[in-house]
Amino acid sequence: MTPIVTAAQMQRLDRRTIEEAGVPGTTLMERAGAGVVASLEQQTGSLRGKTVTILCGKGNNGGDGFVVARLLHKQRAKVQVVALAPAADLSRDAARMYRQLIRTAGKTIVKPFSSMSQIQTRLGDSHVIIDALLGTGLAAPVAGRYADAIDSINRAQRLTVAVDLPSGIHADTGAVLGRAVKADLTVTFGLPKLGLFQHHGIDHAGRVEIIDIGIPPAYVDAVESRTHVITASFVQTALPPRRIASHKGTFGHAGIIAGSVGKTGAAAMAAQAALRMGAGLVTVAIPASVNDVLEAKLLEVMTMPMPETEARTLSRAALDRLKDFIAARTAVAIGPGLSTHPKTVELVQALVRQLDRPSVLDADALNALASRSTLITECTVSPILTPHPGEMARLVNEPSAQSINEDRIGAATHFAKTHRCYVALKGARTVIARPDGIAAICPTGNPGMATAGTGDVLTGMIAGLLAQGAASWEAACAATYVQGLAGDLAAETMGQTSVIARDVMDHIPYALTNIGSA
Repeated sequence: MTPIVTAAQMQRLDRRTIEEAGVPGTTLMERAGAGVVASLEQQTGSLRGKTVTILCGKGNNGGDGFVVARLLHKQRAKVQVVALAPAADLSRDAARMYRQLIRTAGKTIVKPFSSMSQIQTRLGDSHVIIDALLGTGLAAPVAGRYADAIDSINRAQRLTVAVDLPSGIHADTGAVLGRAVKADLTVTFGLPKLGLFQHHGIDHAGRVEIIDIGIPPAYVDAVESRTHVITASFVQTALPPRRIASHKGTFGHAGIIAGSVGKTGAAAMAAQAALRMGAGLVTVAIPASVNDVLEAKLLEVMTMPMPETEARTLSRAALDRLKDFIAARTAVAIGPGLSTHPKTVELVQALVRQLDRPSVLDADALNALASRSTLITECTVSPILTPHPGEMARLVNEPSAQSINEDRIGAATHFAKTHRCYVALKGARTVIARPDGIAAICPTGNPGMATAGTGDVLTGMIAGLLAQGAASWEAACAATYVQGLAGDLAAETMGQTSVIARDVMDHIPYALTNIGSA
């Protein structure tokens, strides 16, 4: 995994690289600019003949922008640079890069910041806008011409690339400092900044690309960060191996306790997702009267009808049979489509306190624990909880999901520590936290996945990995990453608006193949 850093930590890394490793600041700047160009071309193809407007501030962020301008000019793009400060006010390294740009492209390539209308015209005529205004050092609200420039960028509605961090976003908190650039792509340098994955930073950053600028690995290893980004290489090592001499028993038996009248789809998707992630066997425990409905939806999955309430939900009378059901399974998932019937709630509460094997608690299992979350600490094996922000708010007795989303990392890590469990707090940039307070952020996924059933798919995917013997941390992180990648692949082929949970599940094999060939 890749550590996520604060602005101060990144500044120390830069300083060590320059002072101890002897790498000039201009070399780091050159690598940063080249990284922006490479990331941009990967997304758009050649920019030859295309108009690119780069807005540069007076600090090192502006210096990176001058490098980008010089490199794009050499590649025959139609480059225009809007400078928000005169050359005399530039930082030392930015001034050097400004002089190199002038020597290469001539003075006419740089335009001083003029009226809003003139800037708006330049931006409106551009194919791409590059934001190199403000970097990680910003601590006060944006004002003056910088605020005007940010407004102009956002108003232009062109493909926008942020250099290191969208201007106006706080590097640590993700808060908007007055106003901030809304980027489609953020190319960040060295290590990702915490603000890119928190609060408004998520929406303003767009897709985040991390560029290696040559910071020595030993310096990175020395960074004390309790938050990381999940990487494809981590997922590769977390996925259970498929040995030649294997059989279905090798890959475990996942038990899914789910479903009620009108909600058999949740049980079906969780079960199928567990198989897609490689579980050898999957059985669903389901209310007796809807068992036939579920069987009609499934081919490879077994079912086991259980005692039910008059409302056709799992009954408290099913407790002993479900205890035997769990004992015969390698791992279990509880919750999708169970309902919040009072007798079903009692059943879930009784089951949770006796869990003695790897498990996932989701959906109505979490709702059943909203007033009894301390029961989670009675599990012999720490469970994995997969709440969305609304469910998380109920678990911690907060009035709404908004308070959770304002500090997603804090909410997830605090609950995981106090309840000795694992938490996958779903949403944009899902946060996975473990009992020791370490957290990981998933970089995959898109808004197309904000649709009914995707949570059931994730629950099944985690259960499938647990059944194969994956440890809880690895299972939660890997399943979340793979699900997000599956959602991204689905969105590429059918557009975000039309993606449904089944599409995400159908793309799991392609996501796994993508990771395996990375």
